[in-house]
Amino acid sequence: MKAFRLDELEAERAVNDGAYLQFLRERNMSVGLYALDAGGTDRQQPHGQDEVYFVVSGRASITVGTETTEVARGGVVYVPAGVAHKFHHISEDLRVLVVFSPPES
Repeated sequence: MKAFRLDELEAERAVNDGAYLQFLRERNMSVGLYALDAGGTDRQQPHGQDEVYFVVSGRASITVGTETTEVARGGVVYVPAGVAHKFHHISEDLRVLVVFSPPES
């Protein structure tokens, strides 16, 4: 078993000065914590893997392909591999768990 605490992951991500911290990588998936501050810009490019976002905290909009929705704590969004997507209109600091399958390369 591997167990994680969000507060410890957030601290590690902040110390490493990055928006993204991959904290688990297995044969069929990887998991990370993605952080965007209020008013920030999401600079992601489409990924070669399917991914699921689980919003831990914050509030924003996300556009996946041509569809846009608002997300907040507890929201879950699936993004198919290769589809353009961005968080935007980030009104509260956003913290999102990201699951990639297969693992992010």
